[in-house]
Amino acid sequence: MIRRATHRLHCLTLSASILSSTLGWAGDPIRLQQILEEPKIYHLRHVTVRGTVRDVQPLAPYTLANGDPCYGAYLFRLEEDEATLSVAVLGICGKPVVRDPEVEDGDRVEVSATIQAPSHGGTILSFKGPKTTTEEESVVQAVADRILPIVE
Repeated sequence: MIRRATHRLHCLTLSASILSSTLGWAGDPIRLQQILEEPKIYHLRHVTVRGTVRDVQPLAPYTLANGDPCYGAYLFRLEEDEATLSVAVLGICGKPVVRDPEVEDGDRVEVSATIQAPSHGGTILSFKGPKTTTEEESVVQAVADRILPIVE
């Protein structure tokens, strides 16, 4: 009985440690310039970034490889000082929905996103829907999963 309780406590402590280190990575805002200088380090990492929204572009519906249509996707640029990062907000897939972008030009926001670095043969969201990148392309894109306004 004591051995089982000790084992559970050890597992709980280990889980809490892993969770806190993961949340620490995603929770502390990272400067855009830092990501742009070394995008390979951040590839497929979940990060939090802050900045000003620019050039919001709603996208036409697109279709996934499995045939599901996706609606309400959009792109925008996030600016912080002199750095600019492309941000994609994926569409809602499977059923037709109307969704306006959650942001407007000039909004100050905090974005939680997964970074897609160039030269990994990954997929980015373009104006024509999902697009596989090539070695020559140097697009660093953040795929947002949460956008919050910054209240100053």
